[in-house]
Amino acid sequence: MSSTGNVKEFRRAQRQRVRGTILVTDAMTDREVGRIGNLSESGMLLIAHAPMVDDALYQLRFSVGHGGSGTIEAGAHLLWQDRASAPGQTWAGFRFITMLDSQLHQLRDWLSSQQGQRRHA
Repeated sequence: MSSTGNVKEFRRAQRQRVRGTILVTDAMTDREVGRIGNLSESGMLLIAHAPMVDDALYQLRFSVGHGGSGTIEAGAHLLWQDRASAPGQTWAGFRFITMLDSQLHQLRDWLSSQQGQRRHA
């Protein structure tokens, strides 16, 4: 959902579309599972190219910032998934359940910087 038009945003934290590509790795297997479609401090839309298990818990790692300087590792619960239009891809909605405070602050700072860039674009 978006907050445009008559559609109301019901998430705890509004998600932001991600510019560029942010790859996501399953920290338990060290395998890349997809890329972020949108992101907030409480969850993300993953465009997955690896199979995901419904209602499962994952330890996911991704980098925000230049050169991977802002690596985030979060425990995440897969709330839902649906086939994407591209073959072999799935949209997967995750809620973050654990994250170090320092990484949460890093993520919040990055999200704030992205909002500022959108206003000036």
